[in-house]
Amino acid sequence: MNSSLSPDMPPARSTPDSSATGVSTGSGAAPQLLQPRRRSWRHLGSVASLATLALVISACAPGAGSGADGESASDSASASSSSDGTEGSDEAVNADQLESRTEVASVAPRVVISHEGGLVTLDAESGEVVHEEELPGFLRLNNAGDGQHVMVTNGNEFQVYNSGIDAQGHGDHFHYYESDPGLSGITFDAPHAGHAVVHNGLTTLFADGDGSIQTFTSEHLKDGQPRTEDSATDDAHHGVALKLMDDTLLTTQGTEESRDTVQVKDGDEVVAETSDCTGVHGEAAAAPNENGDVVVLGCEDGPVVYRDGEFHKVPAEHEFQRTGNLAGSEESPIVLGDLKVDADAELERPTEVALIDSLNDSLTTVDLGSSYWFRSLARGPEGEALVLTYDGELNVIDEETGEITAEIPAIEPWEEKDEWQQPGPILKAADNMAYVTDAENQKLVTIDLEAGEVVDEIDLSVTPVEMAVATGYPEAPEHEAGHEEEHHDDEAHDEEGHEGHDH
Repeated sequence: MNSSLSPDMPPARSTPDSSATGVSTGSGAAPQLLQPRRRSWRHLGSVASLATLALVISACAPGAGSGADGESASDSASASSSSDGTEGSDEAVNADQLESRTEVASVAPRVVISHEGGLVTLDAESGEVVHEEELPGFLRLNNAGDGQHVMVTNGNEFQVYNSGIDAQGHGDHFHYYESDPGLSGITFDAPHAGHAVVHNGLTTLFADGDGSIQTFTSEHLKDGQPRTEDSATDDAHHGVALKLMDDTLLTTQGTEESRDTVQVKDGDEVVAETSDCTGVHGEAAAAPNENGDVVVLGCEDGPVVYRDGEFHKVPAEHEFQRTGNLAGSEESPIVLGDLKVDADAELERPTEVALIDSLNDSLTTVDLGSSYWFRSLARGPEGEALVLTYDGELNVIDEETGEITAEIPAIEPWEEKDEWQQPGPILKAADNMAYVTDAENQKLVTIDLEAGEVVDEIDLSVTPVEMAVATGYPEAPEHEAGHEEEHHDDEAHDEEGHEGHDH
């Protein structure tokens, strides 16, 4: 579901480890332990499942702390247009994959792993390698939003990889399909490609090199190169953007030197703005309210929340308190974030995480007693916060109380490398399962979150760098307004249809 490469790697910081385990509020009050209680979902009953995890747990490209390299974008910050995408061989590859599609009784999730030299795709249940793709470059991975495809961030373009599984909603049931996995041939030009965000059935791509933004209906990837709605920020910077339910565009504004502004735009008109978000980086959608989207953005001086058409500042306990990597859930108004407090550190190894309440604009900290890194954050099926720590344990946190409800041994103890591009453990969650890579020992571990235990351990032939998990099911409800007409004119929906996709 899912920030936001939404893709977010913090600048290197460093802080001493803390051995104290507790919970404190971010309002300047003294730390206090919160009393354990049973999970209550009373407030979720009135929250529609329309928001999605914005893929935030992705690393910045090199130089993320000061913005991306590249020329400035057009001064038109929101000049919309349509793009037909690529022609020729790209469409031929996708046509071959569509031709290979076969209906099957069911599909199992597939794990796509990037490594030095390409991609490898495994059946998550059997551990079988179903496809290997040779591809040079440092490859970043994000779910594309339709449940079938994965966005491969490769230099100056986003490439689309077909995992080979598809669950299509058809009234009160699903039809399941398998097709030949591999690069689909669909690409999106994006100088210094950065964040890819899935929200409300739409996928939005941000290019750090020129500030260009491309948005398309996620499901349209299944039919070929989708048309995009294009816009751009005022200047090139390491940024992020996403379309909201009302078809307005939420986007960062900044330069290569600094960024502290977030805007919501309706065409060329700025309808909401804040410049109170120093070093803005990363975003995550929380559960929406009756007025629409609720989005949290990470800053170096306390997060900001977009809610009810306005921005709200979350008070910070420290002068420097960075939450740049965020994980949201459509099941909860609470957003999980990393937490760094040492502005002068070269490499901070924090032990505390942030729980940001998007309803009352507050921040609670939870000390895990062990450090983690930017690929350590995820959310469970009921909104619970998941964090993989240096001791090799998967920590399960009740996001409402801050209580650590489980510490599941997952992999061997590990430590973050000096450079974020170097392989390290990755945590992803899909349905009731968590998937953890052990880069040092070349393993993939599967954890049943309901049972609270490891259920499988798969040996890998490669050292994983990044990972995406495709389930076949769309990661968010399909967008209903403003984008249906943008479907690729040369491709038609098949007779099964693409409507009614409910995850």
